[in-house]
Amino acid sequence: MNTEQRTLEMIPVDKIEVLNPRDRKKAVFDDIVSNIEAIGLKKPISVAQRHRSNGELYYILICGEGRLTAFKKLGASEIPALIFDVTDEEAYIMSLMENIARRQPNALENLSSIDSLQKSGYSKNQISEKTGLTPEYVNSILMLLNQGEEQLIVAVENGRIPLTVAIDILRAGSDQKAVQTALQEAYESGDLRGNNLINAKKLLERREIFGKKVSKHQTVKRPEVTAASLIRNHQNEVERQKHLVRRANMLEETLLFLTSALSRLAEDDQFVKILKSANMDSMPKYLADRIHTKGL
Repeated sequence: MNTEQRTLEMIPVDKIEVLNPRDRKKAVFDDIVSNIEAIGLKKPISVAQRHRSNGELYYILICGEGRLTAFKKLGASEIPALIFDVTDEEAYIMSLMENIARRQPNALENLSSIDSLQKSGYSKNQISEKTGLTPEYVNSILMLLNQGEEQLIVAVENGRIPLTVAIDILRAGSDQKAVQTALQEAYESGDLRGNNLINAKKLLERREIFGKKVSKHQTVKRPEVTAASLIRNHQNEVERQKHLVRRANMLEETLLFLTSALSRLAEDDQFVKILKSANMDSMPKYLADRIHTKGL
């Protein structure tokens, strides 16, 4: 692919075809329009030149759909464009790489573009070099994509779980014991702490109920942060902490009851003999230290 063969020209906006249109948030699009209206176009769009069977000239868009749409909305008839001398396949690959380079942290469709690059014949190292992602990251993402693990990918991209944990969960498959072992090891290593551990457990529950796939909107939805939402989150956290305190108190009372009961039973020599005869004369060290048994 030779992307150096290019020229910069003003081309008619009505001669440009968008082969793969993307949805865009209204607020983001409005910002693009405002910026272009205020200071002009800072970066030209990218296109490839084509001819129809009747000889009519037109262009296919490689990159810059938002800028093109903004120019149309502002009533412009022409737009600055870099014209690349590339094939349809090369134009598609360039578009994919541009999207990956500008991807948002939770854009699942851009991660799928990594898979498209591989299917187009690019190696993991080539994808890494062209996108700026590490070979290890590309390889791991491809593993998740090939297994359809969209739930895990979204969780990784949103920072809810580390990529290493997602791979461990993938390798565990349907073995719930292996999955729990992976979470335990991640907790002990410090990869999953606090809310991240809770998020991982919720993710597994959701994955068990709804499967591996997620909707497109789930990958890009961001909760709006307001004063009311912050207060609500704080209140929820306070209630959660109160619940933990109540549960801890209940467990402490239960432990006190058990140690008191075991302490009394341990003073009964006949009971101790029965336990010894059945090879049941041992107990966890923590309990033994608390009740200071004589013969048990």
